[in-house]
Amino acid sequence: MKSHFFILLMVSLFLNCKQTQEKNSEHKPVNQVEKPNVIVILIDDAGYADFGFMGCEDLETPNIDKLAQSGVILTDAHVNATVCAPSRAGLITGKYPQRFGFEANDTGDENSGDIGLSDDVVTMADVFKQNGYKTIALGKWHLGKHESDHPNQRGFDDFFGFETGSRSYFPMKNPSKYNMLQHNGKRIEFEGYMTDFLGDQSVKYIEENKDEPFFMYLAYNAVHTPMEAKKEHLEKYKDHPRKELAAMTWSLDENIGKLQQKLIELGIENNTLIYFLSDNGGAANNSSSGGPLKGWKGNKFEGGHRVPFIVSWPTRIKGGQTFHGLSSSLDIFATSMAAANINKDQDLILDGVNLLPYLKSEKSGNPHDMLFWRKLEEAGARVGDYKLIRLDNYGSTLYNLELDLGETTDLMNSQKNEYNRLNEALKTWESQMMEPLWGEGRDWMNVTHHIHKKLMQNKTILYSNPSQMKQVLSKKMSN
Repeated sequence: MKSHFFILLMVSLFLNCKQTQEKNSEHKPVNQVEKPNVIVILIDDAGYADFGFMGCEDLETPNIDKLAQSGVILTDAHVNATVCAPSRAGLITGKYPQRFGFEANDTGDENSGDIGLSDDVVTMADVFKQNGYKTIALGKWHLGKHESDHPNQRGFDDFFGFETGSRSYFPMKNPSKYNMLQHNGKRIEFEGYMTDFLGDQSVKYIEENKDEPFFMYLAYNAVHTPMEAKKEHLEKYKDHPRKELAAMTWSLDENIGKLQQKLIELGIENNTLIYFLSDNGGAANNSSSGGPLKGWKGNKFEGGHRVPFIVSWPTRIKGGQTFHGLSSSLDIFATSMAAANINKDQDLILDGVNLLPYLKSEKSGNPHDMLFWRKLEEAGARVGDYKLIRLDNYGSTLYNLELDLGETTDLMNSQKNEYNRLNEALKTWESQMMEPLWGEGRDWMNVTHHIHKKLMQNKTILYSNPSQMKQVLSKKMSN
């Protein structure tokens, strides 16, 4: 009888304990039970239309397409700058880089002290590290060459990559401090192909940190020039009209597939928040395609800053969706903080917004009413469906993107009220920003001015780099 009673008592205590644990678990925010891993996959100079999930038919991207199927495709997504360095500065800080004078591609020079990121600006890595995350940066940095700009000084526990904006995909003889592949400042010798190395490191890091939340900034230099690919991939695409780009894209896709497979093997794919995007539009020199978009990297037309953008988080966001609201790479910081239940410090200024309510269909409409761009002599503003482009010492053009995505019909003279509205919005935004702390070479600025002017006139571009410019001008003078 006593033993019977003892058994019943133990069963009752066990059930009560289990119910209490389940009840407490139900009332805990999911991120306190299991914080999501966060991975930002940032690729380089990729065209808006160069992926299967964006309608591309001649480049093969099966693994990236699977990532798109697992998440949401954002069709009206933009980076905050049209060239590499300021775009990365905006993403990693969640604010317009013009707030701290960073709007040109060069990150300062010997005279300016290689300024790069302001010492007092807060990065995503800073915030996630302070909140119990392991943090790693892989690949291209390009945010300044001063000691204070190094990833290890900007919140990252580990950095496997290179500091400069471009380098060979293969091992280099006697590379400079900024071109060398490094681990936390120490030069690393590697064999093979850079995209493979970065992919392997991403898998290794996930294996090592599978039991704790991590934030990974995975910044591939593909498909930026030089157009270098593995021999077997060049052979695979030997008859392709965009052979080098096709081969480089295939390698990129393979390595993103390796990361996806490792997440699945470890059983952590469902609670990993992944972003996939390009740092700006496709470049004029890498055979990329913007599809229906006008322009390319370096200018304020849609082809310069509208990018392919995926957000995947299977445990929280329903896959297979498309979102058409106006969104930005600036939103990655705020969205990730919300996903991890990290409260924003009152002093932290973020220009991005939390996208989760929109991606989970809890909110509709546009996350942003307005977005702005500026690089030295060129600027742009988006308000609703309207887009303004301004070129110093020339003028402005106005487009309705809903009716004219290709930005061919200038409405400035026919819709003066809309022009005035966007012009005032741009001026108001500029009044809150800093003047740029450095510029770019005058030759490149002249090239960029020429490209903008011709695109605004719907005329043929005569040159797209300083070398071509000198040839054209020399020919004109000789005639």
